[in-house]
Amino acid sequence: MGTLDKKPGVLLLSGGVGGARLARGFSRLERWDTTVVVNVGDDDWVYGVYVAPDLDTVVYTLAGEEGPQGWGMADETWQVMESLSKFEVDATFRLGDADLATNLFRTMRIREGKPLSVVTGEIAAAFELGARLLPATDQPVRTKLQTVGGEWLDFQDYFVRRQHRDRITRVRFDGAEAARPAPGVIEAIGTARAVIIAPSNPPLSIWPILAVPGIRSALEAADAVIAVSPLFGGKALKGPAADVMDSLGLPPGNRGVAEAYRGLLSGLVVDIGDADDVGFLSDMGLGAWATDTRIADPAAAARLAAEIMAAL
Repeated sequence: MGTLDKKPGVLLLSGGVGGARLARGFSRLERWDTTVVVNVGDDDWVYGVYVAPDLDTVVYTLAGEEGPQGWGMADETWQVMESLSKFEVDATFRLGDADLATNLFRTMRIREGKPLSVVTGEIAAAFELGARLLPATDQPVRTKLQTVGGEWLDFQDYFVRRQHRDRITRVRFDGAEAARPAPGVIEAIGTARAVIIAPSNPPLSIWPILAVPGIRSALEAADAVIAVSPLFGGKALKGPAADVMDSLGLPPGNRGVAEAYRGLLSGLVVDIGDADDVGFLSDMGLGAWATDTRIADPAAAARLAAEIMAAL
């Protein structure tokens, strides 16, 4: 059998750089068939093209072509952005030339009537990925955030154009109620040896996936659902995860991560620096343990992935 036919499998829920890096770790485990289900709440139309930042971050990372910050592409050029700056256009959201090519291809195929899951498969094949990649849904689900002043922001306005400076009081996922899991998502959950929730921002990267009807109930029926905390000493290495969790009323630190996924988890992996949290997490009924969860290095990500699977 080929790599993608092996059983049992692992299913990873992913969003952002942390999710992409852990996906890279699991893709290096030859024993397991890895399926990555990716958040689409960040997707948007920018400069007339359909951008899917979390999907592309996973693609580029699995292909070993990610940029130095973990997103975008390595050795990127910016001729289009430089030329676009001549016009009266808000160019805060920057697309490198090579990255733009991916987005142009996606846009062409979607305008031809192809669903996002099919186009994602075509992109994954072009980059010769060693894992199956699925969007959470083919229907548009868009993350919206309400500020303390009552203003509702599109995700990219909040995250990119306003650099996630606003304090958030509510989050919603427009379109989720009418969405359906993309083909293959529910089946992959049902056949997985384990479901892993990546060290992604819980409210902004994972909740949009859980908002798609059918996905949460499938996870509730899974044999094992293990989350990797995105926090280190109560803070994220990058991004607003801790601030957003706090502003939405979740408890601080890893207790908040556990609460963000209440009713889903059988285990929670925390960083070795938070080893003291294992006790109260165990008291919450979780199979918690501490280890090194810093996975910027591909070998470190593969080591963490292997350790998680060995613990099941």
